[in-house]
Amino acid sequence: MTMHSTHNIELICIIVNMGTGSKVLKIARQNGINSGTVFLGTGTVKNRLLELLDLYETRKEIVIMIAQKPVVNTAFDTICSELRLDKPNHGIAFTMPVDLLIGNSSCKNASIGNSSCKNASTDKGESDSMYKSIFVIVDKGKGESVIESASKAGSKGGTIINARGSGAHETSKLFSMDIEPEKEVVLILAQDNVTENIVESIRADLEIDKPGHGIIFVQDVINTYGILK
Repeated sequence: MTMHSTHNIELICIIVNMGTGSKVLKIARQNGINSGTVFLGTGTVKNRLLELLDLYETRKEIVIMIAQKPVVNTAFDTICSELRLDKPNHGIAFTMPVDLLIGNSSCKNASIGNSSCKNASTDKGESDSMYKSIFVIVDKGKGESVIESASKAGSKGGTIINARGSGAHETSKLFSMDIEPEKEVVLILAQDNVTENIVESIRADLEIDKPGHGIIFVQDVINTYGILK
């Protein structure tokens, strides 16, 4: 088992329109990140024209990559620049610290314990103190309810990712067989000062404290691009 220092590893998350994920991976490879994973999701948008056309959602690709900080800084800025993520509706990007990494080949030559690398800061990005990422895992079909609840508390939108889960309170029976229900993972980026209100709103509206009703967790965000103000 290969384990890497948590002080030198970060995760990049890029949320872009359908068909752009492969371009993200190509740019990442050119900048030292050799692997990544693309998920399919649905992004919620606030746009008057789309509302008039009764189109509230757009299909998204969510690209997840992990690398050393210096590589992340270079790749992140290059991806955001080439995809023009500083422009409205071009996508969202953010980085987060990683607590533990096992088996990622992109980091096999990591300098363990190297804490001298600082995060890059740019005019278009935001510092880590301004934003949090909120992850909400609920049963399939409840993602929209999460978005609505979050919006009441100040959220500007979110991305719904399809998933599957299994837990002590999350299985049903069909012909005496356990069935793992489909899940939806809702990812919301929020300013630090409204994060607690958003979490509490979702928690209350979806009764998250009840067994099997869902899970919420919050992560620090280091750099961001494309966040709707």
